[in-house]
Amino acid sequence: MSATDSDITTRKVDSAREDTEKISRQILDLSTLDGKVTEPGPSVAPCSGKDSDKFYVIEHAWSVYDVPVPELEQAMDRLKSELPKHGWEITKDGSDSSKAKSREILANIPSKKISASMRLLDRRGRSKNPSMISVHLNSTCLQVPDGDTVSPY
Repeated sequence: MSATDSDITTRKVDSAREDTEKISRQILDLSTLDGKVTEPGPSVAPCSGKDSDKFYVIEHAWSVYDVPVPELEQAMDRLKSELPKHGWEITKDGSDSSKAKSREILANIPSKKISASMRLLDRRGRSKNPSMISVHLNSTCLQVPDGDTVSPY
């Protein structure tokens, strides 16, 4: 069931981006990991089935790596216990659908209209790429204020 335009929150793009960046920082802080973090910030994408000049979603994908896998596992446990104390609702904590059956936590923070997927990618013995926690944040469909247009850049 899709939301009607009246159900969609009106937000300036810059404000939604800033909130998403703060939420990403909160997730990293709650993990207490001290590793390397990928740099790209939140991006703007079209809201499916809506006028792309008025409606948008915020997405933010990032990872933390260069940390031993046991520390990544402990960080996932911390996220599971700490996120609810900060307004998050955990909707899943279990294996994802990948062949590796990676641990995945799905959560949303209703007050901010953002959902998150946090996956522990244990690549020991399978890849030269580092093991990591991969985080993907997505907002619900948002609308710019009257008179504004979505500027993705």
